[in-house]
Amino acid sequence: MYLSTEYKADIFAKHGKGATDTGSAEGQVALFTARIAHLTGHLKQNKKDFSTQLSLQKLVGKRRAILAYLYKKDINRYRAIIKALELRDIIK
Repeated sequence: MYLSTEYKADIFAKHGKGATDTGSAEGQVALFTARIAHLTGHLKQNKKDFSTQLSLQKLVGKRRAILAYLYKKDINRYRAIIKALELRDIIK
C-alpha cells in the first residue's frame, strides 16, 4: 500500500507535533497532500476512473476546509504549512 504505517508516522512526525499526533491540522493537511499527489498520478494514467476522480475532489475539499480553519485560527501556522508543503495560498 502506498500509505504504510511508517510513512504516515513519518509525515505526522515531520509536519505534526509528533509521530502519534494524528489529529493536528498540519499533519492532516500533509497526509491529504500525499494522498492527493498519489491519486493525481493515478488519474494521469487512468483518465476514465471517475470514482477516483470523485474521491480526489472530496480530498481537495477536506484539505481546503482544514486550511480555511487554520487561516482563521492561527495565520502563522497556516503560512508555515503552506510554505512547507509548497501549496498555493488560495484562501483570501
